[in-house]
Amino acid sequence: MVQPPVADLKPEALPNSDLPATGLPGVPSLPPPVQHQGASSVIRGAFTDAIVSGLLTGLLLLPLVGFRATESGSGPLGLTYRFGLVAVFAGIVAVLRLVLNLTVWRRGRKVRVSEGPSAFATLALKAAPALRPAFFSFAIAYPFLAILLSGGLTPSRYWVDLGIYVLTYVMLGWGLNIVVGLAGLLDLGYVAFYAVGAYTFALLSTSVPVNDFFAGHLGEGFWTAWSFWLCLPVSGLLAAFWGVILGFPVLRLRGDYLAIVTLAFGEIIRLVLINWVSLTNGGAGISSIPPISFFGVPFNATDEGFAAKYGFDFDSMHRIIFLYFVILALAALTALVTIRLRQMPVGRAWEALREDEIACRSLGINTTLTKLTAFATGAMFGGFAGAFFAVRVRFVSPESFTFMESAVILAIVVLGGMGSQMGVAGAAILLIGGMEMLRNLSFLKADFLFGPDFDPSLYRMLIFGFAMVAVMVWRPRGIVSSRLPTIFLKERKAVSATLVKEGHG
Repeated sequence: MVQPPVADLKPEALPNSDLPATGLPGVPSLPPPVQHQGASSVIRGAFTDAIVSGLLTGLLLLPLVGFRATESGSGPLGLTYRFGLVAVFAGIVAVLRLVLNLTVWRRGRKVRVSEGPSAFATLALKAAPALRPAFFSFAIAYPFLAILLSGGLTPSRYWVDLGIYVLTYVMLGWGLNIVVGLAGLLDLGYVAFYAVGAYTFALLSTSVPVNDFFAGHLGEGFWTAWSFWLCLPVSGLLAAFWGVILGFPVLRLRGDYLAIVTLAFGEIIRLVLINWVSLTNGGAGISSIPPISFFGVPFNATDEGFAAKYGFDFDSMHRIIFLYFVILALAALTALVTIRLRQMPVGRAWEALREDEIACRSLGINTTLTKLTAFATGAMFGGFAGAFFAVRVRFVSPESFTFMESAVILAIVVLGGMGSQMGVAGAAILLIGGMEMLRNLSFLKADFLFGPDFDPSLYRMLIFGFAMVAVMVWRPRGIVSSRLPTIFLKERKAVSATLVKEGHG
């Protein structure tokens, strides 16, 4: 007997299935299809996953957090048990996992893919003309607000130092953003240029022959007063030179290979600083670096000092506030140069290289020169920041320039949004300033929470890791994922995150 075509079967023969049931004599019917999981099954699975995640977190953190070796006054080490803290962390992970499984990771959830820029991107585009001036206006007024709210110059020391610390990483993030965000070259050794700038200034400012040369021609004390201002451009240029040196061997490398080579370059610089003892003093570092001056006027209590010359009462905070405005000016210079370069042919060549190197070559762009200019420009600003670090701390050592510094700077660029100036600044404020603010969470030391021995700052790297995971899950292209086009026709519109290329070198 000839079976009728599927199209001729009645609808009753297709019970809740995409596969037809024949209903023919002698032909067994297909088994009923598996029904979709109900709401109870989804909730049960979410709770099971949350409990398992909490248990795994507890087992993982048990040896790391649950046991702490403390030294008593008599000398021997004592073991402190913190199982309650492990339970708190495991509970937090379980709750977050449950919320994710019921919302973002729910089965059958329809993911909306926007064709154009999101509402947040559109709002950011409209607010962009006022956002940058507001950011820099607040940065200029920040030390005065700190003095006003703290009740004087001396009490505001912590907050002004925090502003200097954050702005240093903002500048480093903007410098690395040229290499990673605009040119798409993954650089894991950016701290090497930071170290070159710091050691260049430290070696020149403490050099006895250089000091004697300027003392014989321009007077005693000239080099001490003007060393920073004369060494700052030299530090940037020498760091740019090392950027070119790094650029030549990696011209044919991309992606992971480029990252490994730049990581090795950063470690080579650090090992050279440790082992070249005759020049860098090895692991002991270089100390007695001359302090910064107000363009030749020292910040001291003498009659020739800044306070006496300009009619102020002497206060050591004058130098700290001036350092704040110096790093603010350097950061503003970095942002201004980056914005201007993006509008020039070299900036558009960087972005073309990031999008597609083969298409970039087909357009006649010299990719070799483009990569070298990106490395050199980013390294120059890293050298400027290194010189500022040396004059602020007045001591440099190889321990200040480890791979962890490169990782933090790269995380700032990636989490803020590669190629986004304001996104990088916001990520630096959140990661650096937010982690530093953990020291002020003294209420966590209450007896009903974690106890008086609890130190929140010890968990900054753990929180840092959770923040990276969270941003990569929800906003994999960074906090500011949309981009403003460098050139546009008639009207500037934000470029959606789905159209923004992720640079892979």
